[in-house]
Amino acid sequence: MPSEIKISPCIENHRVFSDPLKFYTELLVDLENATKTICFETFKFVDDAVGTRFRDVLAKKSRQGIKIRLMIDSWGALFSSDFFDELVKNGAEVRLFMKLKYNIDAFTKHHRRNHRKVIVIDDHIAYLGSANINQYSLNWRELIVKFEGKIAHVFKKSFNDSWKIYKKNTFNIRRHTSALNCGELKIIRDVPSLTRQRVKKKFEELIKHARKQIIIETPYFLPGYYLRKLLMEAGNRGLDVKVITPKQSDVGLVDALRSKYLGILYKNNVKLLFYKPYNLHAKLMLIDNEIFCFGTSNFDYRSFRYMYELMLTGKNDNLTQDLVVHINETLENCEEFNYEQWKRRPVMHKLFENLLIPFRHYL
Repeated sequence: MPSEIKISPCIENHRVFSDPLKFYTELLVDLENATKTICFETFKFVDDAVGTRFRDVLAKKSRQGIKIRLMIDSWGALFSSDFFDELVKNGAEVRLFMKLKYNIDAFTKHHRRNHRKVIVIDDHIAYLGSANINQYSLNWRELIVKFEGKIAHVFKKSFNDSWKIYKKNTFNIRRHTSALNCGELKIIRDVPSLTRQRVKKKFEELIKHARKQIIIETPYFLPGYYLRKLLMEAGNRGLDVKVITPKQSDVGLVDALRSKYLGILYKNNVKLLFYKPYNLHAKLMLIDNEIFCFGTSNFDYRSFRYMYELMLTGKNDNLTQDLVVHINETLENCEEFNYEQWKRRPVMHKLFENLLIPFRHYL
C-alpha cells in the first residue's frame, strides 16, 4: 500500500518544477483561472515570445476586472515603454523596482537589485523559485515550487512589503524584511547589506549543524572564505558534501573565478559536480535529506551582499522527497571535477582568476 500522505498545516499541495516550459504552462493555466487577485514579482521580464504570452494573459485578466499588481526589477525590465499599456489602462498596477539612476553612487546602487521571484494567485496558490519570464532560458534546469494552502498568505505578505518599498533606500526598509513564519517553514527575506546577509547566515547555520550530508545546487558558486571553511570542515568530518554547478553557466567570468577555489575544496573532501547539458539555474541547499533551503539566492558574494532575495527553509517530508528526486535527476547528468586536469590549467587561466578577485562582489 502507498504510504500515507502527511498534510502540512501550511501546505495543502505542492508541485516541483525543473523544466521552465512545464512551469510556464502550469502558471499560465493558474493565471487564466484567477478569479480575484494576481500578485507577480520577478527579476526579469522580457518582451520575447514567452513574455508576450504572459503579458497577453495578464491583459485578458485585467479586462475581466481581476486585481493585478506586477513588480519587475528595473535592471531586468527588458521591454518597450508601452508593453504593459493595456494592463494599466484596465486598472492593473505595474511597478519597476528601484529605477536606474545615474549619480556618484550609481555603480554600487545599480547592483542592489530585486532578485525575488514570487507569484501569488487568489491568496491560495503561490510560486517560488529560480525562473524568470523569458525565452532564452527555456532549456535551463530550474527549481520552482508551486504551493497551495495557507502559505500563500505568507508569500503575499512578503509581496506586499516589497510593493511598499519598491523605490525606498535600504536604510528605511529593514522593518519590511524580517523573516516570516508558517508552521515549521520560514521565509527568509534578504536585503542589500555588508553585515546582515540573512541568507548567508542561514547557510552557515545549516552547514554547521549538518550531521550526514550537505547538497548545494547553484548556478554561480563563489562562497566567501568562511563558507568555504565550513564546507571543508564538514567534508573533513566525514560528511557527504556535494556542490553541483553548471559546467558552463551563462556568466563566464563567474566560472573563471570559481575555478580558483576548486582545488582546495576538492582536497578537503568537498565533492564538486558539473551539470553538463546546459545551464543549471536552480538554487537549493538540502541538509541530511531533511532540511531544505531554496528560492532565489545564488551561492555567491553578489547575492549575499547586494540582492533582495527570498528563500524558504524548514522541514516538510513530502516536499523533501520531491527535492531529492530533483537532485537525483540533476546528478544523472553531471560529471565529477577532475583535479589533475585542473592542476594543468594554463598559467594565463590562473592569472585571470587572480585578476578577477577584486571584482568578486560584482560578478
